[in-house]
Amino acid sequence: MVIRDFVIQGVKTKVMRWIKLHEPIKVPVFKNVMYAIKLVWEADKKLLIGYFITEISNKVLSMYVQNILFLKVLLSIIDGQADFKTYFKYLLLFLGTYSAVNVISAYAERTRLISAKVVLKEVNNKIFEKATSLDVSCYENPEFYDKYQRATLVLSSSYYDLICWDVAAVAGGVIALICVITTVTVINPMYLLFLLPVTLVFVVEIFKSKAVYKRDLEMTTNNRIKAYIQRTMFLKDFSKDMRTSNIFAVLIKRFKAAIDANVVILKKYGVKLFIYSMLSSLLSDFIPIIGTYAFAGYQFIFTKALSISNFSVVLSSINSVRDSTLSIAEAFDEMTQMALFFQNLRDFFDYEPKITDGGKDAGEFESLEFKNVTFGYPDTNRTILKNISFKITKGETIAVVGVNGAGKSTLVKLLLRFYDPDEGEILYNGINVKEYNVSSLRNAYATVFQDYKNFAVSVNENIMCHECSDDEKKIAEEALRRSGVWEKVASLPKGADTVLTREFEIDGAGLSGGENQKVSAARLFARDFQIAILDEPSSALDPIAEYKMYENLIDVTKDKTVIYISHRLSSAVLSDRIIVIGNGTILESGSHQELMAQNGEYNRMFTLQASSYKGESEVAENV
Repeated sequence: MVIRDFVIQGVKTKVMRWIKLHEPIKVPVFKNVMYAIKLVWEADKKLLIGYFITEISNKVLSMYVQNILFLKVLLSIIDGQADFKTYFKYLLLFLGTYSAVNVISAYAERTRLISAKVVLKEVNNKIFEKATSLDVSCYENPEFYDKYQRATLVLSSSYYDLICWDVAAVAGGVIALICVITTVTVINPMYLLFLLPVTLVFVVEIFKSKAVYKRDLEMTTNNRIKAYIQRTMFLKDFSKDMRTSNIFAVLIKRFKAAIDANVVILKKYGVKLFIYSMLSSLLSDFIPIIGTYAFAGYQFIFTKALSISNFSVVLSSINSVRDSTLSIAEAFDEMTQMALFFQNLRDFFDYEPKITDGGKDAGEFESLEFKNVTFGYPDTNRTILKNISFKITKGETIAVVGVNGAGKSTLVKLLLRFYDPDEGEILYNGINVKEYNVSSLRNAYATVFQDYKNFAVSVNENIMCHECSDDEKKIAEEALRRSGVWEKVASLPKGADTVLTREFEIDGAGLSGGENQKVSAARLFARDFQIAILDEPSSALDPIAEYKMYENLIDVTKDKTVIYISHRLSSAVLSDRIIVIGNGTILESGSHQELMAQNGEYNRMFTLQASSYKGESEVAENV
């Protein structure tokens, strides 16, 4: 198996090798291999044991017992150095050994298949448990997300299984090599000189792997373009535009250009890879075989010290050493290449969340205050919020408005402690939110996000967020009625028990964008809460559906604290107080009437939107 994302840089010590990527990092291969083995051993040691039994027994049997020992016995009979009785005895011994190895291997294979599933389950559980403690900021950080994606490949591509095989293959190959070299030494130590070049193939393959990596790295962008275009051709989302525009010709041109660029790169590295292949062949075949034949001829002619059986054993040993060396090189190369994946997995498990738990329970809500809050996203130079200060008291309805990119959704992320402020503090009931238990604090909020997400479970489970009893299903139904989507849900094959995808069940359902948003909004109607945070809750709804939802929201949030986040100002009119954000600062604050009287930014925004709605109304009347 070849994994082409990494390149071997060389041997640092006998027990430590490093791979260097285009990224400025070094990865300790030996340490990560040991980490992987420890991870598998703790999950289910039978997987590793099974591989060791299979690889060691098979390699010793095929490379040593079968190809060398049994061959030597057979040829000794032909030479007249042994009788048929001896041959028959060794034959029975070989057949017994062969049968035993096959039985053991079959049992080990069965054990491995079961153990691999157990390891998959156990490691997955660890990853899922860790994932629940990760900050949201991790998934908005490209570097961390890349590492996380590579880490999960350990499971999705069964690298934990592969690395066990690699370790076992190296162990089996080394044991077989020792047996072969011992046998050749007994025949004549001089033949070891002709076996030595075979071991150098390992070094050549390292340099060959490096060249392959560089070649594939240069082809990465072109391959990504090809993959994107191939994928786009068959995606439903692009099918209509593809057929009603000339974009097809543009994409095909890009596709052909990517292929042509790859051809140039292949030619660039072709000569170098050819030389490495020829050198590998020279070391593994030509020099050992020619040298062996030359020295054997010398012994036959001048010393009469070499029998046919010993000569055949030496030739067979060359092939065995070559096969074993190449097997070890391949396995070691794979372990080296996979070191980064396990490094990423280690980094993932070692990660300590920046959002730490306090010991206090959030309790009954009284007030919420932003006090001189300044914030910019990590690894960026842009400040999103600048010295923001405002206070919300129990029972208030607040609207935070502004153009896209003003920082409205960032306020929500800070409220929910997805991030903490760079400067200033956020106070819940007069106490810094960092002193509260994170789960307790977040449970005080009911949220409806503009980038709503529903999951591939039943409608009921999407709303209640757990398996539902009959009483809870009634609560979910009422929530669906309030959000305006019950009639649609009731018409589904299994009603509210219908799974929201056709990927897993034929009776599953796909909903429209507006219907999905209504299902997402129903979560708010189904639960008790201290504060409702509504981040563009009607972004996918038509005006009539939006009006009906706001009517129900007003009803369910009566005497509750509500924070509307929106650039659509219809919700702002319903609020006790409006906060206008622009360029990360509070531009204006007050009631609708007060802000309209100020003739400032809010007045300008409201007038523009009102005129747009009026225009749409006039057009509709004239149709």
